[in-house]
Amino acid sequence: MTITPQDQDPSGRKAAHSTTVQKNRALAGTLNFADTRDFDDVRRGFVGTLENATIKDANGRVVWSMEEYDFLGKEEAPLTVNASLWRMGRLNAVHGLFKVCERIYQVRGFDLANITFIEGDTGLIVIDPLTFEESAKAALELYWQHRGQRPVHAVMYSHSHRDHYGGARGVANPQDVDAGRVQIIAPDGFMEEVMSEALLAGVPSRRRAEFQFGTYLEPGERSHVDSGLGKGMGRGTSGLVPPTQLIYETGEKRVIDGVEIIFQMTPGTEAPAEMNFYFPQMRALNMAENAGHTMHNLCPIRGAKVRDALAWASYMDESVDMFAGQADVCFAQHHWPCWGTENVVQYLSEHRDMYRYLHDQTLRLMSHGLTSREIAEQLMMPSTLAKKWHTRGYYGAIVHNVEAIYTFYMGPYDGNPIHLNPLPPAEMSKKYMEYIGTDKAIERAKADFERGEFRWVAQIMNQAVFADPANTQARELCADAFEQLGYQSESGTWRNAYLYGARELRHGIKQRPQDGNTISPSVVAQLPMPLLFDFLAIRVVGDKVGDQTLRFDWVMEDDNTTHKLTLGNGALTHRPGSHGPHADAVLRTNRAGLLKALSGFPQAIQQGDVRVQGDVSRVSAFLGGLDSFNPLFNIVEP
Repeated sequence: MTITPQDQDPSGRKAAHSTTVQKNRALAGTLNFADTRDFDDVRRGFVGTLENATIKDANGRVVWSMEEYDFLGKEEAPLTVNASLWRMGRLNAVHGLFKVCERIYQVRGFDLANITFIEGDTGLIVIDPLTFEESAKAALELYWQHRGQRPVHAVMYSHSHRDHYGGARGVANPQDVDAGRVQIIAPDGFMEEVMSEALLAGVPSRRRAEFQFGTYLEPGERSHVDSGLGKGMGRGTSGLVPPTQLIYETGEKRVIDGVEIIFQMTPGTEAPAEMNFYFPQMRALNMAENAGHTMHNLCPIRGAKVRDALAWASYMDESVDMFAGQADVCFAQHHWPCWGTENVVQYLSEHRDMYRYLHDQTLRLMSHGLTSREIAEQLMMPSTLAKKWHTRGYYGAIVHNVEAIYTFYMGPYDGNPIHLNPLPPAEMSKKYMEYIGTDKAIERAKADFERGEFRWVAQIMNQAVFADPANTQARELCADAFEQLGYQSESGTWRNAYLYGARELRHGIKQRPQDGNTISPSVVAQLPMPLLFDFLAIRVVGDKVGDQTLRFDWVMEDDNTTHKLTLGNGALTHRPGSHGPHADAVLRTNRAGLLKALSGFPQAIQQGDVRVQGDVSRVSAFLGGLDSFNPLFNIVEP
């Protein structure tokens, strides 16, 4: 099939190749689209919504809207979308306030995640206040509109990902938290893991998340459809209200505003710090993000610490054993609930078996000497699981999960010495093209594209692009291959990544305003000081300061604590306490001054927000010389 200029839209996106159409139809033929129970369940308990779920910030800017997804109204999938993903996209387009059971309500479709409201005797317990303050506030106001205005007494973070804590200030005033009127409850290790993922690895993770969620892809049949867990990432004001209480052990019980809660700790599953909740009075089980209507990621393509598949399966088994048989409903912080005790037991058991199967079969084939790529190419789920909608790979994918399991046990090296120290991508690509010839590679790739060999075309044209980024033929052909792979993908995140890559190859990196998708100084300023110092440490340009030594004390006047920092051999270390008379300088500030200092240390020192006793010039020069990061680095070209 030759794709002509008439087969593309104004942005250059092409039509579906005949091979793509055949593959999508073949997959659709293996699934039971006559099973519409999820379409009943996703609307069950509907109370009300905002028109198009449109949410604006204080300046009138739209931060979230479902209006552009009206194209999902038709039942039949277009040729450019995997039919199974189209089905999930339609389900995730349903939005509003829903009654889960007595005293439990959710707002879904106002964000990537769900926000849950538990009605106490006198007020509300909020689970996971979404990514942005605007969305959380709109959700709370929608609840109040239909259920009456009740004060928030507690906010519980199920785990340490931003779409589950970033909107906390939209439902909880920090002054009320400080005064003890609102509790903030989180699993043990929450702040450390927020720091690790959102800040230490925050810049590359946020950039890669644009590919995962298709952040700047406009909605459409040849573009953004869904992200598996929900529609995608909005834009708004993201912050953090630190926990006031931590949960440490499975079985720990709390009674909050007359509501009994039993906690199950699940570290190392979907997040390093995560917990489930059981509400015995309502016979309701909340699985956080450990079970939803999709196979999850064992390592998301945006990057994160690799999750433990065996531990995940074990905790799911524990959930079945402890709670499932006593639950009339199972709900989570993405997707829609599952009702009926027998359904809950089966639903959770199948999730357990899915992760256990992936783990055990990957290790079995590893033991035969297969690499992760070889295992991923042949491993298939048993038909009993593959035919269930909630175990399909809308967010995760078998291929990527196999690679995650392999890496968890063996690391990224596959044992072949050729991969010990390969050339960097650009240098390697230039050598490939020298051997093959760029023109010859492009001509052969065009023929392979016509035959539907899109994986190979993308690989070889990637080499051509890295060898010569200005080669427009290679860029366009690589983009065409990415596009067809995206059209075939059942995983929403894979589709987004392929189509985002095609977009950047054709049009370059889209410049964008500094909004809620960057690391917020207000979040950094809320961190415990040891975590903040870890963030500063990764900004030290080690090779430039490797021969310098500097000892200084950092005094936080809000809490009257002192921290001793030491620069030596290009590394910044820190400990509680003081260098005493050996300090080269003493730096004093408070949280308000710290927030200003994060935008520029020399200026903050000059303006008195940070006060330095001792060698001011050296401290100012060191802090002012910390590295800054470009959040728009290239991915699909060198």
